Amino acid sequence: MTTPFPFVASAVLTAAQMNAITTLPIATKTASYTAVVGDVGKRIVMNVATGNTLTINNTIFSEGDTIFVANKGAGSTTITAGAGVTINTSGSLVLAQHGGGTLIALSASIFTFFPSGAITTLAVEFLLVGGGGGGGGRNGEGGGGGGAGGFVTGTGIIGKTTYTVKVGASGAGGAIAQHGKMGTASGFINTANGGGGGGGENDNNASGLNGASGGGARRSGSAGTGISGEGNNGGTATNATASGGGGGAGGVGASVPSGTTGGAGGAPSTNNYDGTTRSYSGGGGGGGSVTGGTGGTGAGNGAVSGVGGNGDNNRGGGGGGGGTSTGGNGGSGRVIVRWLTADATGFSISSTGTTTTGTSGASSEYTYIAWDSTGTLVVA
Repeated sequence: MTTPFPFVASAVLTAAQMNAITTLPIATKTASYTAVVGDVGKRIVMNVATGNTLTINNTIFSEGDTIFVANKGAGSTTITAGAGVTINTSGSLVLAQHGGGTLIALSASIFTFFPSGAITTLAVEFLLVGGGGGGGGRNGEGGGGGGAGGFVTGTGIIGKTTYTVKVGASGAGGAIAQHGKMGTASGFINTANGGGGGGGENDNNASGLNGASGGGARRSGSAGTGISGEGNNGGTATNATASGGGGGAGGVGASVPSGTTGGAGGAPSTNNYDGTTRSYSGGGGGGGSVTGGTGGTGAGNGAVSGVGGNGDNNRGGGGGGGGTSTGGNGGSGRVIVRWLTADATGFSISSTGTTTTGTSGASSEYTYIAWDSTGTLVVA
């Protein structure tokens, strides 16, 4: 039994209701919800299968008003401040399943959230960059540019355990008359696939390989197809003396309908989770008979006579197409995980592998770890 709360004038309570004075009513919500004044003194229980929000707006509550919040559902609940509202906490405002706490109004616009029990989860943001594909090899004018490794950002909730962090390897440049090799995937709590290799000689090896971004094609071959949300397609080629550029995270590889210049590699995407805005996952340039195609930032340029350019390590770019030689190697991948420093109070966080640790954000409010080789993230 619950006591009928809030009380009204002239209400008469039974003995059982008086004995249940500390049993607060439960208000279960099955979708994102905005709290109202009638929720004061109640337990708001969020029961949603996917991520959701509980919004607290300005001028709705008064000093001393209290609401208990619990998350019953599988989706994380984020307690969200509406316009003009500040919500302070020593823990996190993101509640994993079975998490909860008490929200107290210090005024109509300022609140404090007191998490219940020990905090066992942490909200993180991550960047995953897969290994870039190798450029195609060619015994004539030029091979196709390698496709970029996948570029994936996301958010998640992690707990106190050990996570494997995989950094994708670069794809090797193709031997003469062979397409380039695919890069491999990077992973944390999601995956970014490797880039597709660039096309090589005619017939079976002329097509660019599919991947996070597709490899550029040689004449008579088809361009490699990219994966939506990770990269783009490679460029085609109908000219016998030049090849298409590899796809990049920020754009398709350039095609070559005519002329002697290899197709440019697709544009990269950028990220600043480690405190510096960097370019990742550019497409490799296609080889040409007079001018090699320019690779996207961090990717290899296509060659005229010689080995295609290599992609930069830990930037996920594709390798450049070879000119009368082998293709360039793709660049290896990278993984960055960051979190709000204030939310990590009470956690011990460490890593293995080749890593860099620091702070980022406009006010250095985040702590990040960047992996340049496969390792682990240890949360305790």
